[in-house]
Amino acid sequence: MTDLLAAIDEHTARLVSDARACDDLSAPSLCEGWSRDHVLNHLARNAEALVRLVGAAVDGTGETMYDSPEARDEDIDAGVGRDRDVVAADVEETAAALAPHLRRLTPAHRDVVLERTPGGPTFRGGMLPFMRLREVVYHHVDLDLGFGFDDVEADLQVMFIENELKRQRGAGAAPSLRIRTDEGDVWSLADGDVAVTGSRAGVLTWLARQDPAGVHADALPSLTRGL
Repeated sequence: MTDLLAAIDEHTARLVSDARACDDLSAPSLCEGWSRDHVLNHLARNAEALVRLVGAAVDGTGETMYDSPEARDEDIDAGVGRDRDVVAADVEETAAALAPHLRRLTPAHRDVVLERTPGGPTFRGGMLPFMRLREVVYHHVDLDLGFGFDDVEADLQVMFIENELKRQRGAGAAPSLRIRTDEGDVWSLADGDVAVTGSRAGVLTWLARQDPAGVHADALPSLTRGL
């Protein structure tokens, strides 16, 4: 079984190392409309937001992840433009502050319902470690500094693919496809009408970031975005 907390620590260290070596945080990231600077500031503020959610799950504080979508974006924008080392330290320090809070979660908190914003989307307390790991890994890819999904451990690739497929199923209009990876995995959505092949990394890049460069199909179906 994957140790999510250990994986968060390892991937945070790898991301911070790349951020400290980056010579241009103002360059565009792979997140539309965001620079690398925006991505790193988002990760720091996300760590703080997850501390609040652990408090809601464990202590019953009633806090939400963010006060509003606008407040989230404003907090990210407020940190953009700082020195590279200050931004990297912000990511590192907020991640270090989050780590002991995530360790407070137990199976008793697994089904506690938490809110992203007041009255907004909800999720369960047991998802918080996975959510943080996904943020760190996906946004490391988004920094466009040479780290890709092919640099992610095999067990995490599988976990992320399965989560992406779950998100597609939950969208209500899941594409009909059958995925077969070079490593021998097989997954189906709906009736499995369209055969999609590629490496695990290629499949994950397509599912997570709608980049089809690493997959093959007669006609790739459209994926639901913004899940």
